[in-house]
Amino acid sequence: MSKLWQARFFNTVNHLRDLPTTTVPEIAFAGRSNAGKSSAINVLTNQKGLAFASKTPGRTQHINYFSIGGAHVGQHRHDATIVEEIQAMLVDLPGYGYAEVSGSAKHHWQRLLGDYVQQREQLVALVLIMDARRPFTELDVQMLEWFAPTGKPIHCLLTKVDKLNRNESTNALRAARAVLDSYEDEEGNPFPFTVQLFSSLKRIGVEEADAKILELIGLSDTDKEPTP
Repeated sequence: MSKLWQARFFNTVNHLRDLPTTTVPEIAFAGRSNAGKSSAINVLTNQKGLAFASKTPGRTQHINYFSIGGAHVGQHRHDATIVEEIQAMLVDLPGYGYAEVSGSAKHHWQRLLGDYVQQREQLVALVLIMDARRPFTELDVQMLEWFAPTGKPIHCLLTKVDKLNRNESTNALRAARAVLDSYEDEEGNPFPFTVQLFSSLKRIGVEEADAKILELIGLSDTDKEPTP
């Protein structure tokens, strides 16, 4: 069982001043409102309704925190062994780019997103959700460029690959890697950007994404016996 399955709702905030005072690692999920971000979080945590997947994209207007570990998690799950301390946070950022959202709301989200990804010390990595059929929109690139100067990893999920055939999926992955490889720091070193194919519906890439996310937040399973 993945440690991501422990995730439980922790808090929701609409202003940076209200961010949790916890010091554990945070990994944030960002993406366009219709890219399948909520579905990805739900399938990775093995929970149908943890992240709000609305039929009307753009409805999630706050930063939502989900804790991994913590005594309250054990109590809610009726586990025999109660985890004593929160180990990490999954952070669901507001979806961006939905046309029917008001201008004032868009401005608020943009500032909230930009300030959070650039300034939050606890944030160790970003999971960027993009529709494999329409990756690297202007707003996706803006998110990349906001986050890149931090030097922290970005792992991209190219979602909805069940809607592509094998050749199209291969080409989408190759093209995405080329875009990510084009980003370099001032010294010419590549940024720690990675990418994979993903489908919540067909559960494509779920194990790969799970392993990468746990690695990025320092919760990889290191207790397994080595293979003889």
